[in-house]
Amino acid sequence: MSRKLSSIALLFLFISCVSTKSDVATTKDIVWTLGGFERPQGVNPIISPDSTTTFLDPMSDSLIRWEENDTFNPGAVVKDGKVYVLYRAEDKYGIGIGFRTSRLGLAESKDGIHFTQHKEPVLFPAKDDQKEFEWPGGIEDPRLAVTEDGTYVVFYTQWNRDVPRLGVATSKDLINWQKHGPIFRNAKYQKVFNEGHKSASIVTKIKNDKLVITKIDGKYFMYWGEHGVSGATSTDLINWEPILNEEGSLAKFIKPREGYFDSALTECGPPAVMTDKGILLLYNGKNHNNKVLADPRFNLGTYSAGQVLFSSKNPTEVIQRMDVPFLRPMEDFEKSGQYKDGTVFLQGLTYFKNKWFLYYGCADSKVGVAVYDPSKLTDFDPVPES
Repeated sequence: MSRKLSSIALLFLFISCVSTKSDVATTKDIVWTLGGFERPQGVNPIISPDSTTTFLDPMSDSLIRWEENDTFNPGAVVKDGKVYVLYRAEDKYGIGIGFRTSRLGLAESKDGIHFTQHKEPVLFPAKDDQKEFEWPGGIEDPRLAVTEDGTYVVFYTQWNRDVPRLGVATSKDLINWQKHGPIFRNAKYQKVFNEGHKSASIVTKIKNDKLVITKIDGKYFMYWGEHGVSGATSTDLINWEPILNEEGSLAKFIKPREGYFDSALTECGPPAVMTDKGILLLYNGKNHNNKVLADPRFNLGTYSAGQVLFSSKNPTEVIQRMDVPFLRPMEDFEKSGQYKDGTVFLQGLTYFKNKWFLYYGCADSKVGVAVYDPSKLTDFDPVPES
């Protein structure tokens, strides 16, 4: 699917992603995106449901097949020369998306492609101080990162089947986790705490060949949200304060665009990356279910992946945004399962052995991987003709 590009073809590839519409800023630099990413041949999906693994559920005091129905939406990090993936797993209790219980499983790999799954989940609803936020829906959609001192931080959705909230947990070994609860529980802007919110992408950078959490002007910074990208800051990684606009409500830096692949949702993906061009955020764009509002080149309701570049000096300022996805559902395993119209849903990004490994959910059912080798020039996924 990928091929070598001449310098002229590469230039055209990036120019084609630069919008001519007046509502999108023009960039000073043409080459600012990450990728293209290639799906390794014959290995995807890398994690699939397993009906043989069981777990003594502390909520029911019974053995359950905790990853029998679906395994998807992974976060990823590098530890001790291996790639570790936290993935969302659903049991078979309940029918339909959001009505089963989710827990987080752990898998590890020496090459970033072939994974061994642990037999039991490492983060799950329990009879603890987070029960009111995490039961019965569970723990969903982890975004995983690490500090320079080796503290692993995961942001995930706490789902009590009433209000989805962003929660945070920390660990030193990826197995034993301390839950800290909702990230906005102590925010001055309390309105956000009782409104549904998801999808946190903390800003990271490469240091000593490792992707680590960084600060901007002395504070941690994250992008979050699905109906538009918002921001928040923190001094301790646990308590976060959302960024407000001049009217005193939540600021949104980008929003869904009518007629584009992200016409319904712009949901934050894996941890954002500080580059020499700015802060790069990979995000999940959902095409609208209404064909009048949707991009006609893609199936209604399809999730594809976009990129947006923010200023490193002012992380709320958009410099550039792609008008077409760089990764979209193309393989059979990306167009089956719970989202048959097609879904690639990005959540995990690692820098490993001089390559970028991107981990994503396939149709809310399995886990896939795509790899970008900076020493090669490769295409993005092709865009269908109108």
